[in-house]
Amino acid sequence: MREPRRQRGRDRVAALLQAGAAVFAEKGYEATTMTEVAARARASIGSLYQFFPSKEALADALLAGYGEQVLAGLQAIETRAAQLAIPALADALIDLLLGLKEERAAALALIEARRDAVAQPLRLRDALREGVARILALRAPGLPPDRAMATAIVVLLQMKAAAALGTEPGLKARAAALTELRRMTRLYLAEALGQA
Repeated sequence: MREPRRQRGRDRVAALLQAGAAVFAEKGYEATTMTEVAARARASIGSLYQFFPSKEALADALLAGYGEQVLAGLQAIETRAAQLAIPALADALIDLLLGLKEERAAALALIEARRDAVAQPLRLRDALREGVARILALRAPGLPPDRAMATAIVVLLQMKAAAALGTEPGLKARAAALTELRRMTRLYLAEALGQA
């Protein structure tokens, strides 16, 4: 991806990425065309190709951006983890992926369709596990590293489940199910971190 030098260019790239995320999430990787992405962004096809020379480059940029957002969110939680009560920590972790609904939908569509590009999602998964494990260790300094990692894996699965519930079409019990998942995560963290 070519980096824009001026604010106008940065705004254009942001619009192109947003449009790309929306089209990939709606249609999937194979059915998405660069023409459709440009049209959704109300940009010329030349402008799209100026910054993203191929559909693969656009997909890679979207996955990288999603990863950066998730890791930045984890880092923000990490800075206050030691002071957070267990329920607040559980909610912050659950809310992280819920707050990135559109970005996550595009990332999942890209990961599913592009089995040839598995390294980037695997690195993100590992970084998420390590980030959550660090947060848990900050909250419970006596937690052994292997237990912190095992707990982080379970918490990350709960975070993903909440995100999936948040986007499931037509789910009438969404709010109630999310409340139950939050409760389960709070109870699990209280027990895992020795705060039961």
